[in-house]
Amino acid sequence: MPYRRCGKSGIQLPAISLGLWQNFGDIDQKEVFRQTLCTAFDNGITHFDLANNYGPPPGSAEQNFGAILSSDFVGHRDELLLSTKAGYTMWDGPYGDWGSRKYLMASLHQSLKRLKLDYIDIFYHHRPDPQTPLEETMGALSDIVRQGKALYVGLSNYPVDLAKKAIAILQDLRCPCLIHQPKYSMLVRNPEDGLLDVLDEEGVGMIAFSPLAQGLLTNKYLQGNIPTESRASKEHFLKSTAITPELITKLSALNEVAMQREQSLAQMAIAWLLKDERLTSVLVGARNSEQLTDSLKSLDNLSFSTVELDQIAHILATT
Repeated sequence: MPYRRCGKSGIQLPAISLGLWQNFGDIDQKEVFRQTLCTAFDNGITHFDLANNYGPPPGSAEQNFGAILSSDFVGHRDELLLSTKAGYTMWDGPYGDWGSRKYLMASLHQSLKRLKLDYIDIFYHHRPDPQTPLEETMGALSDIVRQGKALYVGLSNYPVDLAKKAIAILQDLRCPCLIHQPKYSMLVRNPEDGLLDVLDEEGVGMIAFSPLAQGLLTNKYLQGNIPTESRASKEHFLKSTAITPELITKLSALNEVAMQREQSLAQMAIAWLLKDERLTSVLVGARNSEQLTDSLKSLDNLSFSTVELDQIAHILATT
């Protein structure tokens, strides 16, 4: 497993990290996700990413991970870098959502109890709050570090202008922002519109989530069908209406390039992100250990020729 420096900090992250957004809740098979976590650690994945609302139900991913942490991973806490977040709806009422000091403090306390930890390594604000002053949210993050409840803080889903302001506030509070977690893939390239440059200039790391665009950048949809149990079939985060003939044509062309590289489309999509040294890590999800092992094979070929990059750029530019 190659590791990369996270901005200008002392932290190094594995090139591939494991996210527990889905597949680790109470509705999932515990022995399956237990084996996935063990496979990850055995292959050099030391960074596991959670959030208060991960499950389903919300909170169950943290609770399940906490149980495995105190059993299979007992004695390995200091070899792991663990993160969690708060910012989306977690409980009813005015104090269970967004970015107030009240919510962030209460949510972290709940997360630590579920995880059976005294502190978390990285605590993120999960999304900007348009109603709460940025100074309040960043002040809460800073105080969380000073209280020893988190070692570092990060941002997620912040647009470039707001991220720059938040990073500046944290610097003034002498609590540097360690990392930013945006959505980034071949099909969602917003971070290229200034965010990557700002983070590089400010010495902040970046970890990309949804690198496979909710499964679009896999072989699942190449035939134009909606497989049973696929994310598009559930009509939740990925709608079946997104699987258009134009998209299938684009995915098929990308798959041809991947096959020339002796990679699957998913493996190439991960490698394509990691070609940029400004990116610290790619956050993958995994339904089981086999799927995770398949993603790890992207590390076998991270280099791209000029011809390949030109081919990919041309395909992505087509509408």
